[in-house]
Amino acid sequence: MKKIVRVTTVPDSLMSLLEGQLRFINQYYEVIGVSSDGKILKDVQENEGIRTEIVEMTRTISPIKDIIAVYSLYKILKKEQPHIVHTHTPKAGVIGMLAAKLAGVKHRFHTVAGMPLLVATGPKRVLLNYVEKLTYKCATKVFPNSFNLKDIILEEGFTTKKKLGVIGKGSSNGIDIDHFDRTLLKEADLNALRKKLNIDQQFVYVYVGRLVTDKGINELVTAFDILSKSHDAKLILVGWRESELDPLLPETENILKQNKDIIQVGYQADVRPYFAIADALVFPSYREGFPNVVLQAGAMQLPSIVTNINGCNEIISEGENGLIIPVKDVQAIIVSMEYCIKNPEIHEIMRSKSRQNIVNNYKHTYVWDELLKEYRKTN
Repeated sequence: MKKIVRVTTVPDSLMSLLEGQLRFINQYYEVIGVSSDGKILKDVQENEGIRTEIVEMTRTISPIKDIIAVYSLYKILKKEQPHIVHTHTPKAGVIGMLAAKLAGVKHRFHTVAGMPLLVATGPKRVLLNYVEKLTYKCATKVFPNSFNLKDIILEEGFTTKKKLGVIGKGSSNGIDIDHFDRTLLKEADLNALRKKLNIDQQFVYVYVGRLVTDKGINELVTAFDILSKSHDAKLILVGWRESELDPLLPETENILKQNKDIIQVGYQADVRPYFAIADALVFPSYREGFPNVVLQAGAMQLPSIVTNINGCNEIISEGENGLIIPVKDVQAIIVSMEYCIKNPEIHEIMRSKSRQNIVNNYKHTYVWDELLKEYRKTN
């Protein structure tokens, strides 16, 4: 059986970004997962039924560690002789594509799921642009996970049109609509969660993801703090901090401490109950590839307020299944949140259309089948 090596920077990405996909592909090819070490790597082996290898990679720019990582992966690839190497995440992309090219792997695929460089400036942007071009130069096929991201890559001149392709209608992995289904949750459990979080009849907004500046958390917290002074509402923040990489502003931290209507619940292994007790997702990110959170919210019958960025503006249609706002615009967040409260009939229509959009276009098995077609083209 031909081998496919799938590479991500950290094992969390193998687990969460590609959940179920590796097991599916493993029916047709021998899949080997590669990432940095961590307990989750063992979970990937068990859950996906694949072999894994460790290559230590950092998410930050670390030239010496990166060279060591390229050499470590090169040795693995020379030993395994895979038919395809397929990378995800920026650091794994450049390391994986470079190592695969050096090792003589014929088919080298890279999936682009968001581009951190789009918000970088100065010398850092120049360096990141170079790294991006190097990754694409070493790849034989590049898969942006949204159509708008494909356009951005072409506009930036990172590679040629013939190397680019979008799997299905977008998304790296699609969504498990049989898991993200509100009808699976018991109302008694949801009522218990509401009671625990001190939620009664308020309009509830939820955010799910990393609590970092790049996700628009400063603007979201500021906007809700203003809104909550005139409306009976709650904001649930579900996610973890990355204070060293991307800290929040001091004034944001101050609001989080003082505003009792903002509920921080930290990382949650199962986010479905938090979607289920909410009325709308607010996701004011600066940049995305194709955000799973918006797919998950839609599958849970939740309309979304999203920024006008690639991925988000492909999943959400204005006024149909959510609202689209400018990036970094506190006032626009306030207006959209208020609109949901003041227009219950429209809000209910948006809610009713949210799940069907996901079922029709982003079911995970559809995305997996489309990816398998791309792999089979190389046979």
